[in-house]
Amino acid sequence: MRQLLAILAVVLLAMTASSAAPRWESVDTPVEMEVISDQKPDDDATVEMTVKEGYVYIGSSRPVTVKVFTILGQLISQESLSAGTHRLRMTTRGVYILKVGSLTRRVTI
Repeated sequence: MRQLLAILAVVLLAMTASSAAPRWESVDTPVEMEVISDQKPDDDATVEMTVKEGYVYIGSSRPVTVKVFTILGQLISQESLSAGTHRLRMTTRGVYILKVGSLTRRVTI
């Protein structure tokens, strides 16, 4: 009985740990996004973002580092994304700070 409880506890802790950190996933379907790039005249890279149906979408023509913070400054996600379109499922409604490379934006879910 103790072994069963120990196994159950380990499984529950593993599920909690894996669900605690949201994961970015690559998206193939095009999503209409707002351009938020701070391009320099000689830089042809663009960064786009949007929030739809509980997801934060990021599109970039180059690899970028993305950080998502709560309004209180707690880091929720930090990921290096390859070029392309990616999305992150936000399970809790609220106001978040999204930092994409050197760009910082406030988003509401």
